[in-house]
Amino acid sequence: MLDESYWDNRYKDHNTKWDIGYVSTPLKAYFDQLTNKKLKILIPGGGNSYEAEYLHNNGFTEVYVIDISETALQNFKKRVPTFPSEKLLHSDFFRLDETFDLIIEQTFFCALDPSLRNEYVLKMHQLLKPKGKLTGLLFNFPLTEDGPPFGGSQAEYKKRFAPFFEIKVMETAYNSIPQRQGNELFVILQKKINCISTS
Repeated sequence: MLDESYWDNRYKDHNTKWDIGYVSTPLKAYFDQLTNKKLKILIPGGGNSYEAEYLHNNGFTEVYVIDISETALQNFKKRVPTFPSEKLLHSDFFRLDETFDLIIEQTFFCALDPSLRNEYVLKMHQLLKPKGKLTGLLFNFPLTEDGPPFGGSQAEYKKRFAPFFEIKVMETAYNSIPQRQGNELFVILQKKINCISTS
């Protein structure tokens, strides 16, 4: 069900209830303390990607957005015409073959079918450079079949990520937007080098 046409139709129909219309406050705070504007950054399932817009407007030159929905990327390009078109990738995240310093998680994990969670962890590990980081927000509410968004727990995330990532931070976000207060975990996960190869 959660294929390219499903997501493209969501954007065509403006059925994007997850879209808050601006960069989320926990990610904005994280971006504001980054000093290296040349970090190669990926935003998967970026959608309207206010995160990419914010980074671009603040001088980050190597920001990439990947989304399976062409409509979402077209909408973004219309809103941010100065963003380089070659860094808007219309593709399946799981087929991407590049490496990045930093990958931003913002409502992508929760939009995937839960059966893909192990594959997500392995792919993130593969896409990150040595000591690269996966940073962002994971929903912290019970996982049910009533999604997307699909929930999850801190215990589940630790079990999935710990074999492949050093968990630098995984805690309830103190600065979530009001409608998500208490339901988001802010994470900074650094790629482990000494683990089973996933490439």
